[in-house]
Amino acid sequence: MAGRTAALAVVALGFVGAGWGARWIWPSQAASLACEPAQVRLTSDGIATCGPGAVPTGGQALALGRKLDLNRALESELARLPGVGPRLARSLVDARASRGGFTDWAQVDAVSGVGSARLETLRAATDLGPSAGDEAVW
Repeated sequence: MAGRTAALAVVALGFVGAGWGARWIWPSQAASLACEPAQVRLTSDGIATCGPGAVPTGGQALALGRKLDLNRALESELARLPGVGPRLARSLVDARASRGGFTDWAQVDAVSGVGSARLETLRAATDLGPSAGDEAVW
């Protein structure tokens, strides 16, 4: 019995040691790039950089911490946001067109299908920039 207890203690200590080791070598939460999310560009092979390259769009932009401009986003871009989907995206685009753009979040909240939870999701993923044309902008 004592041998079994000792073996379990060794195994438990091994797991604790492995956990501390993994925590020590785990990647840090610090930003990988030394520039603001709006300045991040993608190289031709898809690597994010602060230097020259293409402006990230769609899911890449969201993953890099950029926000979608709700007043300039295409319906297809809005539909890809978490919790939005094609029906709500259509409603948002129609409401934006009838108002000439959203000027505050209360107008977005008034759109059919936008409740408090979806409004918080939209606020996290989008900005209310100045109203503009129909081109896609992230």
